[in-house]
Amino acid sequence: MPAPRKYPDELRERAIRLVLDIEEETGNTTAACRRVGEELGISSDTLRGWVRRAQIDSGKRPGTTTADAARIRQLERENAELRRANAILRTASAFFASELGHH
Repeated sequence: MPAPRKYPDELRERAIRLVLDIEEETGNTTAACRRVGEELGISSDTLRGWVRRAQIDSGKRPGTTTADAARIRQLERENAELRRANAILRTASAFFASELGHH
């Protein structure tokens, strides 16, 4: 279960929009994050991370999207579960093969 978010989604979306608007005018993401962060009481580093994630998710920046990352985590969990099941089946198969060989 993910940790609770410190900032509501509406605030995050509004802050991202403000940064992107200012960045479009000035061409400076760092200054935009600093300015919006000060106005809204959000760390500029946190805001920069949100903006980067939004740009990746919208396809404006290269990287793994949030949806793709979630799917990868799900597939990795399934893969680990299948590996454990296969190990159990191999062990059981070897056990039963040796039992059949003794009788």
